[in-house]
Amino acid sequence: MNIVRKINDELSIAGQITLNQLQQIADEGYKSVLNLRLANETGLLANEQEKTELLGLYYVNLQTQAENINHQGMIEIYQLITKLPKPTLIHCDNSIRSAAIVFLYIAIKQGIGFEKALQKVISLGLI
Repeated sequence: MNIVRKINDELSIAGQITLNQLQQIADEGYKSVLNLRLANETGLLANEQEKTELLGLYYVNLQTQAENINHQGMIEIYQLITKLPKPTLIHCDNSIRSAAIVFLYIAIKQGIGFEKALQKVISLGLI
């Protein structure tokens, strides 16, 4: 089971979550789940959207490959995360994409330029 890591009061990250973890995050007051996984990845939680929504959480699957994160794509992701009900859990297969996206989101929100933030993400080995 992957660990859910709280980044701040709005965002947490994880690798692939289980049904038990979905229940836990719903019980802890999370409002939404953003899944970054692609449909062809292995180890997906079957019917994740349905199971998430049955628990009263908002669900979005934004299929994202780390190597394809660019300025335009990040603007779209930033806008989506901004609109999601908080707190939000962002997950992928092993939490590396999630960490990269959250780092970029927070950096942009704090006024750090995308290119500078992207270079930091790359230097940390997140993409």
